[in-house]
Formats: sequence, C-alpha cells, structure tokens
Amino acid sequence: MFEYLLNGFATALQMGNLFYLITGVIGGVVIGALPGLTATMGVAILLPFTFGMEAITGLIMLVGIYIGAIYGGSISAILLNTPGTPASAATCLDGYPMVQKGQASKALSASTIASVVGGLVSCVALVTVSPFLAKFALRFSAPEYFALALFGLTIIASISSENFLRGIIAGIIGLLISTVGMDSITSYPRFTFGMIDLLNGFSVIPVLIGLFAVSEVFNQIEILVNEKEVKTNVKIDKNYMSFKEIKQALPTMIKSGILGTFIGSIPGAGADIAAFVCYNEAKRSNKNEKFGEGSLIGISAPEAGNNGVTGGALVPLLTLGVPGDAVAAVLLGALIVQGLTPGPLLFEQNPDIVYGLFSAMILGNIILLGVGLGGIKFYSRIVEIPKVLMIPSILILSTIGSYSMNNSLFDVIVTFIFGIIGYIMTKIKMPSSPIVLAIILGPMLETNLRKAVLMYNGSYSFLWTRPITIVFLILTITSLISAIRKNHKKEICEKEEKILT
Repeated sequence: MFEYLLNGFATALQMGNLFYLITGVIGGVVIGALPGLTATMGVAILLPFTFGMEAITGLIMLVGIYIGAIYGGSISAILLNTPGTPASAATCLDGYPMVQKGQASKALSASTIASVVGGLVSCVALVTVSPFLAKFALRFSAPEYFALALFGLTIIASISSENFLRGIIAGIIGLLISTVGMDSITSYPRFTFGMIDLLNGFSVIPVLIGLFAVSEVFNQIEILVNEKEVKTNVKIDKNYMSFKEIKQALPTMIKSGILGTFIGSIPGAGADIAAFVCYNEAKRSNKNEKFGEGSLIGISAPEAGNNGVTGGALVPLLTLGVPGDAVAAVLLGALIVQGLTPGPLLFEQNPDIVYGLFSAMILGNIILLGVGLGGIKFYSRIVEIPKVLMIPSILILSTIGSYSMNNSLFDVIVTFIFGIIGYIMTKIKMPSSPIVLAIILGPMLETNLRKAVLMYNGSYSFLWTRPITIVFLILTITSLISAIRKNHKKEICEKEEKILT
C-alpha cells in the first residue's frame, strides 16, 4: 500500500495534474462562498469539462472543487451570516458573532485550520481503514437511518440554549415545513394547495438563504434607518488564531474530523448533518465554552466535521460503488464515464487511479491551507464595505443563488418569504437554526421510519432488536437529558443572579 501511495503522490504532483488540483481548490472556494452554489452544483457543472481529460486528471480536478467548496461555504457564513452551502449553516452560530466583535480574521483562520485538519483526518481514514468503514456503513438500513436522524434532531435542544421552549417550537415548525410536497412512500401531494411548485417541497437552499441572509438584510436596513449617519460595518483586527488557541481547539478538530468521516461513510448522511452533530458534540464536551457568542471551538467543530465528510463519502463510493453523499454521486458518474467500475476490483485493476485520488485529496487539503490563510486579508475586507453597498450586494447574491438551484422564480419568492419569517423570529428571539436542521433531517426521519415499519410488517420491534439502532437511540436519550439538565441549571443560575441583584 505504501508503494502505491508513493506512486499516487508522483501522479498527483505531475505538473498538469497539480495545476488542475490547484485550479479546482480555488474554484471550489469561490463556488462555496457564493450563497446557493453548492459543492454538488459546482462538481456537476464542471463534470462535462473533464470528459476529454485523462481519468485521473479529471477526478483530481473534481476532488479539488469538492474540498474547496465545502470550506468556501464558511467564508460567507462567517462574514455575512449567510451559509454558502448547507454544510456551513452551523458555522454561522459562532462565526458571525466573532465578526461583530471585530475578529473576522481569527474566525476565518479557525475555519481554515479546522477544515484542513478535518480533511486530513478523513484522508488518513480513507487510506487506512476504508474497507472496514465501508463494511460497517453497509449495515445501515432504514431503522439505522431513522435512529441517526432522530439523534440529529436532538441537536435542536442543544442549539436552543438561549430559549429552550422557542427552539423546540422552531424545530416543530421546521418538521411541519419538511412534510410539504409529495409523500415519499405513496407520492400523494401534501399541503401543496394545488401549487405545482410545491410538489417537491421547499428546497433547502432558498430556505437557508432566506432565514440567514435576507433576514439579516432586513435587520441591517432597520439599523440604517434608525442611524442618524450612515456608518460602515464593524472594523476588524488582523490577528489570526494563535498557536495557543490552535492547541486548545486541536482535540475538538481531530474528534470532529473522525466523527465527520464516520458520518460521511454512511450513504445519504452528508456534510450538513455532520456539521450539526459535531457542533452538538463539541457543545456537550466543552461545558465552560460560551457557544453562540463567538467561540473558536464553535467554529472549529462544524468545519472539521463537514470537511471530514469529504474523505468519508468516498469510502463507500470506491469500495462498494455506493456514493456517501450527493457530490460522491456525481463523482460516481465521472468514474463510470471514464470506464471505471467502483468496487473492490477497482483497487486491484486500477490502483494508480485509486491511490492517485487519495494523494490528490491529501495535497488538496494542504493547498487549501495556503489558499485559505493567504486569502483571509482579502476575504475579511468584505466586512469593511459600507452597509449601503453591502445590503444590495447580498440581496443580489441571494436572489441569484436561490434562482440558480432550479431556475425558478418560485424559489426566489420562497427566499424572501423565509427572509421575512427569519426577521420576525429575530424580533421575538426565536432561533432560526432549528428550522433548517428540521427541514434537512425531517424527510430522512419520516421516510426511514415508514420504510422500517414496512420492513417489519407494521411492527416497531426494530427499535430494540437492531444493535446500531439501539446505540443511536441511547445517544438520543442521553443528548436530550443532557440538554434539559443544562437548561434547568441555567434557569436556576439566572434566578439566583436576579435574587442577588
């Protein structure tokens, strides 16, 4: 294996391949940073350009785009409170508060370093334990996916620490929104009110852009109207994440990278779920950290987690021919077009392709470190643009991003409707993140629950007869109890403070 890996590095470092890898990473960062242009869309759009290339060259460029786009989403998430990709939604929770404190450079450097650490952790797993992880992922069926989604939903309780009840209400609203469209089992239209555009339900990207970007625009317009003078956004310092801060956050980065790799190896889970799960785990294990107020741990955990998925998603793809997420599904198409059949035989018949791809992923993450840290001074200048120029720019990007998903004006309308909803939610201090998380996980939860019941002929015995399902259910109960106890302690502390004052 070591010899194959060395040959892989030799292939990836060839001048032509290295050029396409660097181009892919930079292009991916740009794509990810633009709201609405997801990693999947970027890889899919550029897939036809690889048809005339050698197989390894085309795959190297696509992998570079994948790595860059997952990271790129954090740039707009941190600077503009607008997730460039769904995988960056959790990064908004602590990234944007740091920008408001004038620490944009530090937040961006934390995101970059965590992304690279998470990506490299996933590469190590991809190279060393991919067969084992793939076999484990193959054990997942409908009951396991249901339990995983249920565990993911418990994160709502954790990210609603500011107002527990309102966070739960927001999560329920999100679950109701996720039921709009055709029933996944019977194809019966639900809550569409005769509108064809609602048959497929609400797309996640327009909802994301509306709740985070457009609602923030409305808030900034209100601030501008109330200000006597037009001011620029907050000024920023030039301090990056210090070595001491990196040392403190590194265990969280590595743990989140491992967790993200595991989630990525489960077909259908994806980087957005990994980001929220890793954020929740970091919040659970770092009791003294002030999450939601500008925590470096709060940025590091989801970014290491969602970049860990990049390697994890390729594990079942290359070893079993089963894509781990939507981007891996596009890469599956690229392999097939190049005449390659993913699976165990791919390692025997085309080791140069496999290990060339492994090596390219390792190099791609190292390149990402240079691109990310080198571009921070440029990225962070965005915050200093006057609000009167920034507000229309965000609106234009939001409109283009929501329209580009399906080339539909309906999605643009959805974006602005959810923008208004998000604005109202900020006024009543109701968190937006639970709605997004519920919309992402709702379909996965419902579909797999019903499939599991059908598998067991109407019985719910799968809840206590399948080991992996039992583990996730135990984690779900533990997570809920922990969140409730933490909220109860917080309420007691607040009451004691009021009595003392």
